Order: sequence, then structure tokens, then C-alpha cells
Amino acid sequence: MRSFNGGNFTFNYPATWEVEKADVLSNPDCIATLSKGQDNLINGVMFPTATNLDDYKIFMEDSISDDGGVILSSDFTQIAGMDAIKLHANMDTPEINFDIHTYVFIENRNIYIFELRTLDVSGESEREFKDIISSFNILK
Repeated sequence: MRSFNGGNFTFNYPATWEVEKADVLSNPDCIATLSKGQDNLINGVMFPTATNLDDYKIFMEDSISDDGGVILSSDFTQIAGMDAIKLHANMDTPEINFDIHTYVFIENRNIYIFELRTLDVSGESEREFKDIISSFNILK
């Protein structure tokens, strides 16, 4: 496992994943981007927020549904010692069909969103993503 240090947070990731340059021009809130081949991409964002997990879960579900996605599961969970939202959805566009796995944390009035977009149907990338999120640590 390799370690990623984002200043006020850390997480570990498998050597099969590569850290990409975060696209802060398109998304100034981007804090981490990792890829595994062309079929798997993890993006992380962080920004100040006044919302809570209950309200943000509804917002996420509505946004995915409005974009034509199908929510396969959406639950509250505890991971990495914190309360979080765990969401799994499928997006079917004319160009591509892919799954989205998302974890959302709200700590110290900041929201941290990590999203895996994958074409991997074996479940390996999803398991690796969960391991990455399990190691997520906000530095005090």
C-alpha cells in the first residue's frame, strides 16, 4: 500500500492505482484523483459546508436520479471511524454504462466526497475503493 497525504487528510491505496494530477481548473474543490487503467477513476473533493449527512443524502439521490441514474443502494454507514453516506448507482448514457460508488463524510464543517466510477463488474475495484476509504484519516 502507498500513502496519500492531502495536507489535512491521508489515505492508503494499492500500488495498482496511480495518483493523477487533480483537475483543479475544472473543479477547484478536487483534492485527489486516482486511476486504475482506463476503466476506474476515483475523484475526491472537499469544501466547506453547512449541510448534514441526512440532507446531503437526499440531495445526492435527487442529483443522480435527475441525471438519469439508477440508485442501487443508499445507506448511512460507519467507516474509517466516522459516520458516512455510502451510495451505489448505475449510470447509463448513450456512450457508456458505468457504476458509481460514493462515500461522503462531513467533519468539522467540511464535506469530503470520494467517488469511484468503474466499468469493473468483478467487484475488485469496489473492494479496493472500500479499503482506500477505510484508511481515510482527517488530521487534527
